[in-house]
Amino acid sequence: MDKYTSDTFQTEATGSWQTIEPGVRRQIMGYDDRLMLVKVAFEAGVRGALHAHPHSQASVVLSGVFEATVDGETRMLRAGEGFYAAPNRMHGVSCLEAGTIMDTFSPAREDFLK
Repeated sequence: MDKYTSDTFQTEATGSWQTIEPGVRRQIMGYDDRLMLVKVAFEAGVRGALHAHPHSQASVVLSGVFEATVDGETRMLRAGEGFYAAPNRMHGVSCLEAGTIMDTFSPAREDFLK
Protein backbone atom coordinates (compact mmCIF):
# COMPACT_ATOMS: atom_id res chain seq x y z
CA MET A 1 0.00 0.00 0.00
CA ASP A 2 1.24 3.49 -0.86
CA LYS A 3 2.17 5.96 1.86
CA TYR A 4 0.82 8.77 -0.36
CA THR A 5 -2.08 8.65 -2.81
CA SER A 6 -4.06 11.50 -4.35
CA ASP A 7 -7.73 11.56 -5.15
CA THR A 8 -8.51 9.82 -8.44
CA PHE A 9 -9.70 12.93 -10.29
CA GLN A 10 -8.51 16.55 -10.10
CA THR A 11 -9.78 19.67 -11.82
CA GLU A 12 -8.19 23.07 -12.11
CA ALA A 13 -11.33 24.68 -10.70
CA THR A 14 -11.49 22.58 -7.54
CA GLY A 15 -7.79 21.91 -6.94
CA SER A 16 -5.73 24.19 -4.75
CA TRP A 17 -2.86 26.29 -6.10
CA GLN A 18 0.23 26.91 -3.98
CA THR A 19 2.36 30.02 -4.51
CA ILE A 20 5.94 28.78 -4.38
CA GLU A 21 7.67 32.08 -5.13
CA PRO A 22 6.58 35.43 -6.57
CA GLY A 23 5.17 34.81 -10.06
CA VAL A 24 5.14 31.01 -9.74
CA ARG A 25 2.36 28.75 -8.47
CA ARG A 26 1.74 25.01 -8.67
CA GLN A 27 -1.19 22.63 -8.59
CA ILE A 28 -0.58 18.97 -7.80
CA MET A 29 -2.65 16.94 -10.26
CA GLY A 30 -2.12 13.38 -9.04
CA TYR A 31 0.37 11.17 -7.24
CA ASP A 32 1.26 8.01 -5.42
CA ASP A 33 4.60 7.04 -3.90
CA ARG A 34 6.16 6.33 -7.30
CA LEU A 35 4.87 9.17 -9.50
CA MET A 36 3.69 12.78 -9.27
CA LEU A 37 2.11 15.10 -11.86
CA VAL A 38 2.33 18.85 -11.15
CA LYS A 39 1.10 21.85 -13.15
CA VAL A 40 3.25 24.98 -12.70
CA ALA A 41 2.12 28.44 -13.88
CA PHE A 42 4.70 31.19 -14.45
CA GLU A 43 4.45 34.93 -15.00
CA ALA A 44 6.69 36.40 -17.70
CA GLY A 45 10.15 37.33 -16.50
CA VAL A 46 10.44 34.76 -13.71
CA ARG A 47 13.93 33.26 -13.67
CA GLY A 48 13.92 29.99 -11.77
CA ALA A 49 17.04 29.05 -9.85
CA LEU A 50 19.10 26.15 -11.12
CA HIS A 51 18.60 23.24 -8.76
CA ALA A 52 18.92 19.46 -8.48
CA HIS A 53 16.96 16.78 -6.64
CA PRO A 54 17.06 12.96 -6.42
CA HIS A 55 13.91 12.56 -8.55
CA SER A 56 13.70 11.88 -12.28
CA GLN A 57 11.80 14.77 -13.92
CA ALA A 58 10.16 15.01 -17.33
CA SER A 59 8.39 18.26 -18.23
CA VAL A 60 6.31 19.56 -21.12
CA VAL A 61 5.37 23.15 -21.91
CA LEU A 62 1.60 23.56 -22.12
CA SER A 63 1.67 27.28 -23.00
CA GLY A 64 4.09 30.20 -23.07
CA VAL A 65 7.78 30.32 -23.95
CA PHE A 66 10.57 29.15 -21.65
CA GLU A 67 14.33 28.78 -21.63
CA ALA A 68 15.14 25.43 -20.04
CA THR A 69 18.63 24.58 -18.85
CA VAL A 70 19.71 21.01 -18.10
CA ASP A 71 23.34 20.18 -17.30
CA GLY A 72 24.53 23.51 -18.68
CA GLU A 73 22.71 23.20 -22.03
CA THR A 74 19.96 25.76 -22.66
CA ARG A 75 17.12 25.50 -25.17
CA MET A 76 14.06 27.63 -25.91
CA LEU A 77 10.85 25.62 -25.50
CA ARG A 78 7.29 26.34 -26.64
CA ALA A 79 3.96 24.50 -26.24
CA GLY A 80 4.33 20.79 -26.93
CA GLU A 81 8.09 20.73 -26.28
CA GLY A 82 9.80 19.53 -23.14
CA PHE A 83 12.87 18.30 -21.31
CA TYR A 84 14.11 15.48 -19.12
CA ALA A 85 16.33 15.98 -16.07
CA ALA A 86 17.92 12.83 -14.65
CA PRO A 87 18.24 12.54 -10.86
CA ASN A 88 20.70 14.98 -9.29
CA ARG A 89 21.25 16.93 -12.55
CA MET A 90 21.23 20.73 -12.37
CA HIS A 91 18.24 22.18 -14.19
CA GLY A 92 15.82 25.11 -14.21
CA VAL A 93 13.62 27.29 -16.38
CA SER A 94 13.22 30.98 -17.13
CA CYS A 95 9.84 32.20 -18.35
CA LEU A 96 10.08 34.44 -21.41
CA GLU A 97 6.32 34.55 -22.12
CA ALA A 98 3.77 33.74 -19.39
CA GLY A 99 2.75 30.12 -19.47
CA THR A 100 2.36 26.74 -17.83
CA ILE A 101 4.56 23.65 -17.60
CA MET A 102 3.42 20.15 -16.62
CA ASP A 103 6.08 18.37 -14.53
CA THR A 104 6.27 14.68 -13.72
CA PHE A 105 8.46 13.32 -10.95
CA SER A 106 9.49 9.82 -9.98
CA PRO A 107 9.33 9.03 -7.18
CA ALA A 108 6.77 11.53 -5.86
CA ARG A 109 8.07 14.76 -4.34
CA GLU A 110 7.23 14.22 -0.66
CA ASP A 111 8.44 17.76 0.02
CA PHE A 112 5.53 19.08 -2.11
CA LEU A 113 3.02 17.33 0.16
CA LYS A 114 4.13 19.00 3.40
